[in-house]
Amino acid sequence: MSRRPAFRGEIVVPGDKSISHRAVLFAALSGGGSRVRGFLDAEDTNRTVAMMQSLGAPVEKVSPTELRIGGVGLRGLSEPSDVIDAGNSGTTIRIGSGLLAAQPFLSVITGDPYLRRRPMARVVRPLTLMGASIWGREGNQFPPLCIRGGALKGIRHEMPVASAQVKSALLLAGLYADSPVTVTEPLPTRDHTERMLSAMGASLSREGASITVAPADRLDPVDRVVPGDISSAAFFLVLAAAAPGSELVVRNVGVNPFRTGAVDVLRRMGAEILFGNERLECGEPVADIVVRGRGLTGVRIAPEEVPGLIDEVPILCVAAALADGRTEIRGAAELRVKESDRIGAMAANLSALGVSCGEYPDGLWVEGPSRIRGGIACGSRGDHRIAMSMLVLGKAAGSDVGVDDTACIDTSFPGFRAMLEGLSG
Repeated sequence: MSRRPAFRGEIVVPGDKSISHRAVLFAALSGGGSRVRGFLDAEDTNRTVAMMQSLGAPVEKVSPTELRIGGVGLRGLSEPSDVIDAGNSGTTIRIGSGLLAAQPFLSVITGDPYLRRRPMARVVRPLTLMGASIWGREGNQFPPLCIRGGALKGIRHEMPVASAQVKSALLLAGLYADSPVTVTEPLPTRDHTERMLSAMGASLSREGASITVAPADRLDPVDRVVPGDISSAAFFLVLAAAAPGSELVVRNVGVNPFRTGAVDVLRRMGAEILFGNERLECGEPVADIVVRGRGLTGVRIAPEEVPGLIDEVPILCVAAALADGRTEIRGAAELRVKESDRIGAMAANLSALGVSCGEYPDGLWVEGPSRIRGGIACGSRGDHRIAMSMLVLGKAAGSDVGVDDTACIDTSFPGFRAMLEGLSG
């Protein structure tokens, strides 16, 4: 492998995708006007904006990253006149299904060819138990989904698979139910929904692995700043961590403890990562992240860690390819049904570049350090995180690594390529 360049500088990544989605959804249901700054202006989040507009909520873009939202109240939405298109956004269709299941009208929601292959039964089944009527392809498993909602009842639901999207859909539907809704998680997942709904006046409680929401009459409007997305920051954290001599600062990043699993792994691999200027903003922990590259060593990532780094597994595979020794990731079967089969995609791309790796049904192993073959175009499979991960690997290794389809990056990080290319060694 050619000598890896070191990277130094300061960057600011776009707003957190998960929080941006939820801020639009929940503010539109509030009892007054809301302001959201730092919004992620990307294809996925704009699908949620379009959905709420189609349901009668006034959402105005003051600038690409600032929204003014006129809340219509929990029961002020209206029946959409056309099919709702969620594009590639799993958050829009899954959490959106929880909202639509509570409305006393008919809705149809679909997505692009990639989204129409993603499983929806895990959210359809509990919403049906609550009283909604939902139809989908292949036995109600895949979009498009036709939803006739209203008159929901409270349930207790044990999720078979850890999913923040499904949990959020059920908690949102629970605001409209006739009695409390309790969701039990097999493993803890990100809690942005709980934090935001609680801040807006909803009654939520947690007991062990179970979260309960009470029916609500009103949500308070919000004035919030969305922090930088740690999943977007992770690409640059790995870039710097894998190159000895690097020192990179990423400003104003959300460091919710349910989202920092990748940081914990990189620290175990040998990177020095510090949080500075720590504070709470609108109920979410925020910090500046400083990473110093010291070279990495392989580690084992256990199943119980995966929910806290599920979106970062592809870029952690890149770290593993540049590290000394073997890295093993288990308990990540959920990655088989993301925007792509991320396990299969990463194994195929890394193998094509000369990295020693292999698949498990629920994960993969990677042996490093590897000499990266240049001049090869990797396949993104229309998945933004696969595309960005392979571009970072090429940059970190100082090799010419191409990606066949990078348009998908715009779903979450439109300025990614310019930011990556702007970092010089």
